[in-house]
Amino acid sequence: MDRRDFIKIGSAGAMGLGAAALGCSPRKPKTASDETEQMIMRENPRNGDKVSLLGFGCMRWPMVKDESGNEVIDQEAVNEMVDYAIAHGINYFDTSPAYLRGLSERAAGDALARHPRSSYYIATKLSNFGDHSREASIKMYEDSFKEMHTDYFDYYLLHSIGRGGDHAFRERYVNNGMMDFLLGEKAKGRIRNLGFSFHGSKDAFDSFMRIHDSGEFTWDFCQIEMNYIDWKHADGVRNVNADYLYAELEKRGIPVIIMEPLLGGRLANVPMGISRQMKMREPDRSAASWAFRFCGSYPGVLCILSGMSSMDPLKENIQTFGHFEPLNQEELDFMERMAVQMKEYPLVNCTNCQYCMPCPWGIDIPGIFKHYNTSITDGTYAQSREQKDYEKLRKAYLTSYDKAIPTVRQADHCIGCGVCLHRCPQSIHIPNELRRIDAYVEKLKQKL
Repeated sequence: MDRRDFIKIGSAGAMGLGAAALGCSPRKPKTASDETEQMIMRENPRNGDKVSLLGFGCMRWPMVKDESGNEVIDQEAVNEMVDYAIAHGINYFDTSPAYLRGLSERAAGDALARHPRSSYYIATKLSNFGDHSREASIKMYEDSFKEMHTDYFDYYLLHSIGRGGDHAFRERYVNNGMMDFLLGEKAKGRIRNLGFSFHGSKDAFDSFMRIHDSGEFTWDFCQIEMNYIDWKHADGVRNVNADYLYAELEKRGIPVIIMEPLLGGRLANVPMGISRQMKMREPDRSAASWAFRFCGSYPGVLCILSGMSSMDPLKENIQTFGHFEPLNQEELDFMERMAVQMKEYPLVNCTNCQYCMPCPWGIDIPGIFKHYNTSITDGTYAQSREQKDYEKLRKAYLTSYDKAIPTVRQADHCIGCGVCLHRCPQSIHIPNELRRIDAYVEKLKQKL
């Protein structure tokens, strides 16, 4: 099927979401401007759902400090963003009980409840990583209904079932009777689509496809990490190239939901050398738009999630999907060349998901990785004494490191306990990367 033939432009119904919302909210939601293009919609071939190609990932809500100095979600900002998103055709919202220390669902639910339930799709997850007993799992499931102010879930996921392979899957969902329970809930209409999100090995993924093929359990959809880096160059011992995952899902007709299209923002802020090549081809397009267009160029993709933490990326992303153009083959080849070049930079493959936190020793793991990656992509990475402006770059890194990360939370405090290792969906060997960055910092301090 030709990519351009597959893409469906939303009808007046998509734009009508914002109008429908106006009569529901205590605070009048923003409406789309007359100049706004219609959001691209794709149809779920299994049930006819018209889903916005751009979905709202609720893992990165804006945060503020409360009166006690604790970080909490900025509900007013969340409401404003949800209003704007719905008014501009976004209708798929993805969250989890595990996101943002358990606060994401409530923030999403409070904001969405101000709009007609029929104007959006809710996707959430059974994130029973810590306690997968039947009692705890059912409680988590029921609590999600309360937090989200709903009596049914449109898309419900088994959260990250690739970790630990088939054994972990059966421990978390089968041996405790949860799959039978969830299938019963689906029969009652409380779950409309049952699927899973995946991080893991090829063997683990193949086992879940065999389960589907055998009819033991069939998957209504699947959420995978896909972007132009992971398409053929997935990082980590246990991660699988997305071209393989996508092909296996497509041949079975299983709709694909994409997470991490921007790799936690790294593909929105690419190294300057790569950014220049993109600008030479498309001066008015951002690096993020290239990444989104790559994902949307594949017809089996139903929705692409983006964790937008402020209005600026929300507006920019809506513009990309309102004027959406899939990549042609020559452009796809160009993105592969960019992926190869990206792999040459010494970046840490961290998506800032925060799953590794809290560190029992107080280390700001994602903050350290973000600061380090930003110095590389911004071209301020001090490499050697022979480098132009090395002394200036050296001092700038050390100063900004101390400013961004409190001394007691820096990489040199890692004792290698390994608590973080099993939590990381990217399979990053976090203690090794922290030691590498600490060695780099020490080298700068010694002026080597």
